[in-house]
Amino acid sequence: MKCLIVDDAAFVRMSLKQIFQSNGLFDEMVEASNGLEAIEVYKREQPDIVTMDVTMPEMDGLTAIKHIMALDPKAKILVCSAMGQKDIVLEAIQAGAKNFIVKPYESEKVVEVVKAVLAK
Repeated sequence: MKCLIVDDAAFVRMSLKQIFQSNGLFDEMVEASNGLEAIEVYKREQPDIVTMDVTMPEMDGLTAIKHIMALDPKAKILVCSAMGQKDIVLEAIQAGAKNFIVKPYESEKVVEVVKAVLAK
């Protein structure tokens, strides 16, 4: 199992990696720091799941979700963002995201949601 972690904040990527490692969720984890990079890494790595931030430089997460879903309609994308407003959550789900976690998050909640998305 492979996960792509997309966030412009290195400490958030590191924090998610630690949660996933301590729960034995993935064999491999790759990272991207913006939406443009996420699309390239997705094409190259074909991860089983993507955690995607919304607000990032170069290309935001919502735009990146649309691009990734166009490449792979079966992509499993989990939005992980501080932007928890209803309209942003709705837009992310309409773009193809399978679920949404609002930062700051609890590791138990992240693990629970990731497992649910992978099971779909």
